[in-house]
Amino acid sequence: MRLEQSSGNVFRDLGFSDDEAENLRIRADLMINLSELIEDRGLTRAQAAKLLGVTQPRVSDLLRGKIQLFSVDSLIEMLGHAGAQVSVVVKRRVA
Repeated sequence: MRLEQSSGNVFRDLGFSDDEAENLRIRADLMINLSELIEDRGLTRAQAAKLLGVTQPRVSDLLRGKIQLFSVDSLIEMLGHAGAQVSVVVKRRVA
């Protein structure tokens, strides 16, 4: 078995373009934060849906990791409904 060094972004390692890999990484991080928030507060899916301003099926999709169904905007909006503060940091790429 041969091991390869990770690039630091699992999506890039899976062959996605740099831009798509970064978008997927951001969405995955936001989804993890939402899932942890729901778990830490001990919320049912119904309670989470009410808190986040979405439907129960939407919460189920979130908790099942259906990343393709969520935009960065929608995830940030849900975090805002939950009282979380989201910060965006922009860094220039090294050429």
